[in-house]
Amino acid sequence: MSLAQHATQAEGFDYQGFTVGALAQVLTAIIACWLCAGIVFGFAALKPVLIAEGIYSDLCASDNVILISDNQKRHRIACVEQDLRLNIFFVVASVAANISCLLAGWALDRYGRRACWLAGCFFLMLGCLSMSSSLTLPGVDGYFAGNIFLALGGTFVFVPSFQLAQACPKHSGIIVAMITGSFDASTAVFLLYSLVYDATDGNISIKKFFLSYILVPFLILVAEFIYMPPHAYHTITELEWKINKAKDNRCDIHESDENITVTDDLSRLRSARADDRMATLNEIENITGDAEHREGQMKKHQERKRNSGVWGVLHGAPARKQMLSFWFILILFLTTLQMLRMNYFIATIRTQYSYILGSESRAESINRIFDIALPVGGIASTPVIGLLLNSLSVSMVFCLLTILGIALGVFNCLPYVWSAYTTVIIFVVFRPLYYSSISDYATKIFGFASFGRIYETVVCVSGIFSLSQAGLDAVTRFALDGNPVPINIALTAAGAFFSATLAVFVAIEGRKFVDGVEAGLGAYNEREPVLSNSRIGYGTF
Repeated sequence: MSLAQHATQAEGFDYQGFTVGALAQVLTAIIACWLCAGIVFGFAALKPVLIAEGIYSDLCASDNVILISDNQKRHRIACVEQDLRLNIFFVVASVAANISCLLAGWALDRYGRRACWLAGCFFLMLGCLSMSSSLTLPGVDGYFAGNIFLALGGTFVFVPSFQLAQACPKHSGIIVAMITGSFDASTAVFLLYSLVYDATDGNISIKKFFLSYILVPFLILVAEFIYMPPHAYHTITELEWKINKAKDNRCDIHESDENITVTDDLSRLRSARADDRMATLNEIENITGDAEHREGQMKKHQERKRNSGVWGVLHGAPARKQMLSFWFILILFLTTLQMLRMNYFIATIRTQYSYILGSESRAESINRIFDIALPVGGIASTPVIGLLLNSLSVSMVFCLLTILGIALGVFNCLPYVWSAYTTVIIFVVFRPLYYSSISDYATKIFGFASFGRIYETVVCVSGIFSLSQAGLDAVTRFALDGNPVPINIALTAAGAFFSATLAVFVAIEGRKFVDGVEAGLGAYNEREPVLSNSRIGYGTF
């Protein structure tokens, strides 16, 4: 073992680049997120299976209706009561996923990633057992509770996984993008299951599927204790501090050197310390990149700040003051509406198009395409979204979201098959773009110091408000006789109003902020010669 390695181990830090171990850890996080993180959001694919299995069919006054479609395929159609219960089944789980982000973030800060993953695996096992009816208790709805546990488990696996991006800081951006994409891809789990269910004529029942799916959290636990890191990797800031420390040649001189009287021995000792210091520096730079690479990253960061047009508006302000500002209130209202709208579409896409197109078979086809497009669109759009957020100003991003939101609402109301497929394409792009935009907005406007509180508060409040989706379902079913168009128009109009308002507000206030910063810098530059001369004249440093 080299002296450098010994020194780094003494500091409790593992300097590893993209080694086999680090690669295995990152891949494990990505696969775990794909299999668990957003599994409950694949509800649109799971819902037909739940109906076919007769889940909640006991709520119906009579047996489900069996229809013959155009291609002579038999369809089991849910009654109103069963359909509403299944939609609530999804809404509550999605709310649990959003609210639990706060709890997962707190647990990550307090207990670390390993504790979060252990809790996540525990929740996932409970969810699988409950969904398979193995834990059905008197007075407890096993399916309802199971879906909530699946949501909690996915969140406790997903949120801490971002910490593993520091396994290789030079590629942390790619790792974060892949973990984010795995969340969107997680909806494909229920899609794959529904395909297997149809291919086997229902032989792989809900009970069999979830009993076998317990293997997933079990394997995550095995990986956790075999090769996953027990402690967090150092952040870029901490590594920068260690680089500066390793460059300081004063570390080669110790107080104990006074006890060494032989000059040659002292020279050899200090030379060995210098060698160890440079070896440590080289090991760190293998992770972070050399000075030129870090400078390039800094330039990209500065360019991103300039492009945003509003970077730093409320940085450093108390979180309470930030939450009382229009910057926070507008994004909260907008996210609340958009999350409600997106969850309403996911839960009701099949029933919506069954009414709009007047054909159950066409609605099933659109539902199937949506099940495939949702994970694929989330993954494929990730690099484009990153480019847009780094290149466009915040106001332009929300202008784009306003246009997409209006287009989504318009096409969603037209009674044509082509407009239905267009709606699906817009939705699978709009959803990841919006969620990425609000996190990007929180970073640029409020700063990293309060990012967690701001972002999770927005998501948590929006998730709680999503419970009102049950009311929208009831209005659609009973007051509107199943016609979703009035609800879609209302949600589109409200979303467009708040989105356009936020875009205009950001453009105006951002311009004021930039003008104020430029004026302050101009005044400072004019005073700088005077200040410099005064300092020199008075002999100050």
